[in-house]
Amino acid sequence: MEKFMLLKMFLSTIVVLVLGFCIHLYISLITNPKKLRKILRQQGIEGPPPKILLGNILEIKKSRADADKAVVTAHPHPPVIHNTATVFPFLEQWRKQYGSSYTFSLGKMQILYVSNPDLVKEITKCTSLDLGRPSYQQKELGPLLGQGILTSNGPVWALQRKIMAPELFMDKIKGMMSIIAESALELVNSWKYKVEMHEGGILDIGVDDYMKRFSGDIISRACFGSSYSKGQEIFLKLDALQEVISKKTLSVGIPGLRYLPTKSNREIWALEKEIRALILKVVKERQEAGYEKDFLQMLLESAKSSHFTSNSIDQFVVDNCKNIYLAGFETSAVSASWCLMLLASNPEWQTRVRDEVKEVFQGKIPNMDMLRKMKQLNMVIQETMRLYPPAPTLSREAFKDMKIGDIQVPKGVNIWTMVATLHTDTTIWGSDALEFKPQRFENGISGACKSPNSYVPFGFGQRVCLGQHLAMVELKLLMALIVSNFSFTLSPNYVHSPSFRMIIEPKYGVNILIKKL
Repeated sequence: MEKFMLLKMFLSTIVVLVLGFCIHLYISLITNPKKLRKILRQQGIEGPPPKILLGNILEIKKSRADADKAVVTAHPHPPVIHNTATVFPFLEQWRKQYGSSYTFSLGKMQILYVSNPDLVKEITKCTSLDLGRPSYQQKELGPLLGQGILTSNGPVWALQRKIMAPELFMDKIKGMMSIIAESALELVNSWKYKVEMHEGGILDIGVDDYMKRFSGDIISRACFGSSYSKGQEIFLKLDALQEVISKKTLSVGIPGLRYLPTKSNREIWALEKEIRALILKVVKERQEAGYEKDFLQMLLESAKSSHFTSNSIDQFVVDNCKNIYLAGFETSAVSASWCLMLLASNPEWQTRVRDEVKEVFQGKIPNMDMLRKMKQLNMVIQETMRLYPPAPTLSREAFKDMKIGDIQVPKGVNIWTMVATLHTDTTIWGSDALEFKPQRFENGISGACKSPNSYVPFGFGQRVCLGQHLAMVELKLLMALIVSNFSFTLSPNYVHSPSFRMIIEPKYGVNILIKKL
């Protein structure tokens, strides 16, 4: 009898636990998302109706698949159209259907999409830590970014910014000039050799790998005291990890998916483990080599002074090494590829920049003061960043109920804005918004558009990219040296197809025909 009573109590406990779990799931997956949508709908914010558990993921995948089928790879290629909003066609389709502000769902996650310049301005001005990086990024992008500065929030983020920001101020960038110039000259000289060895003196070259090598070399040497070849394995594995994770980006709201031992998840787990081991190996070698005041040394000292445990120090260093590698390496390299594509397509601007380089540099290796005088080149880079912003979307999450503009945003809602849409909105930039016209920046950003807050290639607010000064110096110096040593046009092999893989990049790479001057 006693055993029967114990069994009954045990079964009752199991039933209560299962019932409690089911109720929790129901509230988390159905009740809460419905409640958030209702609050937004009562304010006139509509959107596509979601499906249970999946939200609008199936519609999104179909929209992207249809867009991929529409890409023309046969010859002759169609004219280049500078419209990177096409990487997320569903956002534009819904914007036309529901207006400048609407809501949609990724699984249980509710997204408030905004493209109204006034509302974007309110978001950029918000300094509250209660509007931070979406929590899903830390969960879903954890293998790639961990809890580094790109995904963390609150006091953890504030500490990391305090540590890293001074290392990327302009006075520190000035001290990196010799490294940047050396890496740029190495690339230019390798191209000279290849052109000279090629019959006819004109070479069809894919620039993307060269841009990655240049950017990676600078990050490795300036921040970690090693050459690109030493960090190459880390770069390659981070690139592979980014590729796998990017395919799962729009499935982030499906509960529990990241824990299942699927083929892609197993690949992610293996790469994460390998990358961690490689970074810690570099850290160990760096420590054994002796003291050197660089970014890596600064991370180690800061972690130790913050009284982290040994495991916490390792995690802190690994996460932020991955963050600086990805943010400083990938985005700069892709921006350089887009800039070369635009200069190759617009020979008159290539000539303008070349003439400016001759006038300012006068045959000397450029320094920071010379780069500051490069007005034409600066306009070209600003226009490149407008048409081809590295990050296609900017996102925030409300960690408490808050008001943004006229909208009451409930806790838990994610706010997205499409950078490419803001950068090509004809009401902001004029009827020529999809055209490459660097002259629009002749009087700065405020003179280029009606809403300067709508130009956000490096993000906005207190979460603006820490490495923006380094990125601009890299781009200016490299483009100046390439343009002054070569003339180049777009290769007939180039296929224009902006693609999303964590950032907006040329799906088939950038090919140009170069000739030594």
